[in-house]
Order: sequence, then C-alpha cells, then structure tokens
Amino acid sequence: MKALRFLLIAIPLGMIVSGLLILACSLVVTISTQTYIYDKVDEVPANKVGLLLGTSKYTLKGQINPFYQNRIEAAVSLFESGKIEYIIVSGDNRHRTYNEPREMRRDLMEANIPADRIVADTAGIRTLDSVIRSRKVFGQDSVTIISQAFHVERAIYIARHSGYAAVGFAAEDVSVSFGMKTYIREYLARVKLMLDLYVTKTQPAFIGDEIPVGK
Repeated sequence: MKALRFLLIAIPLGMIVSGLLILACSLVVTISTQTYIYDKVDEVPANKVGLLLGTSKYTLKGQINPFYQNRIEAAVSLFESGKIEYIIVSGDNRHRTYNEPREMRRDLMEANIPADRIVADTAGIRTLDSVIRSRKVFGQDSVTIISQAFHVERAIYIARHSGYAAVGFAAEDVSVSFGMKTYIREYLARVKLMLDLYVTKTQPAFIGDEIPVGK
C-alpha cells in the first residue's frame, strides 16, 4: 500500500514538474528573443545574408507544405526588397531521396533569385547546426534567419547564446489545426535546446572548411 500511495503522489507530481519545466524553457526562449524578430519587410534590418531554415516541401499526403511555401515566399520578399543579398538554404539531406537545400534552391531560382546568390548548406541537419555553421563555415557575423516565428525564436536564441548578432524574419504561420504536431514538437525541442546549450554543449555534427559568403 505504501508503494501504491507513493506512486499516486509521485506520478502526478512528476507530470506537473515536467510540464512546468517545458513551459519555463519555452517562455525563456520566447521572451528573450522578441526584440530581434520582425514580421514586416520594411522594418527588418538589412543583412548581407539570409539563412533560410529547411523543412519538408511536401506533407505526408503529397501536398505542398505551407510551412515550406511560406518560408520560400518570405525569403523572396526579403531578397527583392534588398533586405538580403544572399540566401543560405540550410536543411536536412541525409537521405539520397530527401534533400531540403536542393528543393529550396530550386524553388528560389524559379522565383527568379539568381543561382549565384543562393548557397546550399548541406549539413544543416538540425537548427543548431544551421545557425552555428552560418557563422563558423559561411563566415557571417550577422544574419537574418528566416522561418516561422516559433522556429525563428529558437534559432535566434542559439545565435545570441553563441554571441552572434542575428535577427529573425517571421514567415507567415499556418493554422493550429494543420500545424498542431509541429507546435507540440517545438515545446520539446526547446527543452532539448537547453540541454544542448547548457549541459552537453553540443556543436554541429559537421564543420569542415570555411566557405565565406558575400565577401
């Protein structure tokens, strides 16, 4: 009976503590990055380079992923307005049939972005890798990170933690009903972020040679 009473107390208490931890991590990321994120093209500071964070182009049903489409449109708007001069497309391409940078580069070129202004980061396996590599590999001291607001917040937190003067541009978001799984994963990703930065001090899986962009 004592064991049962212990479990009846410990399990709910553990759930409450876990929930509070998840919420705290999320709030820290959101609150500390708000002053660096913009959603209007005419207000975002100009940077030489935009860092376009990848996601799958298609949903599991074979439709165009609106997260992806809105990011592409945001990057094109920034380029056409002169807010960025180059675009680093960074994402996962660990499988031969799945290549986020290739898809983004192709679609940006179809939107009349010159090929020589698009640079593929083929080792942006995670957001942390994409952000840190944009500085260590692609030689940027400041960059405009492009994704949806919730994702940009996490990326800006990584950048600022690393002493990197990044700002973010929030692409149009999607409905909660469509993106529910993504939004839930984001809460967990922020807990993992804190572990990466403060406990394991994780670095990108690949660094390699420097490839300066726009210099």
